[in-house]
Amino acid sequence: MTVKSLSIQLSTNGNTDIHEITSQIAHAVSKSGLKTGTVTIFCPSSTSALTTIEFESGALNDLKRLFEEIIPQDHEYAHNARWHDGNGHSHIRASLLGPSLTIPFVEGELTLGTWQQVIYIDFDNKPRRRELILQLIGE
Repeated sequence: MTVKSLSIQLSTNGNTDIHEITSQIAHAVSKSGLKTGTVTIFCPSSTSALTTIEFESGALNDLKRLFEEIIPQDHEYAHNARWHDGNGHSHIRASLLGPSLTIPFVEGELTLGTWQQVIYIDFDNKPRRRELILQLIGE
């Protein structure tokens, strides 16, 4: 069993900025030389998250609307009262999805469904430079 660690760099705009990163992950799997295993993608951030979705404008708009409906940006958050940074909603939104995603790969190919793409969402309230950690385990 071999373990390889790589990273992906992103520049984000914040405010539920969604980045489709499937091809970058597939490239990392290909570059690793591993044929079968899993890739775990991790975002070391408490205001961003990872998930899968059909990456098309309707689904993306629905997802953004959902977050605004269930965790509105203009709601009162104890985090904001304590830190005065205005991103209390960002932390709560990110916690719902989580900071990591694991995908199996077989014969060097991600085992995603036809309409399933990997997305990174930055919920923070300002632009950020982000690094995602990829850890591949396999043979």
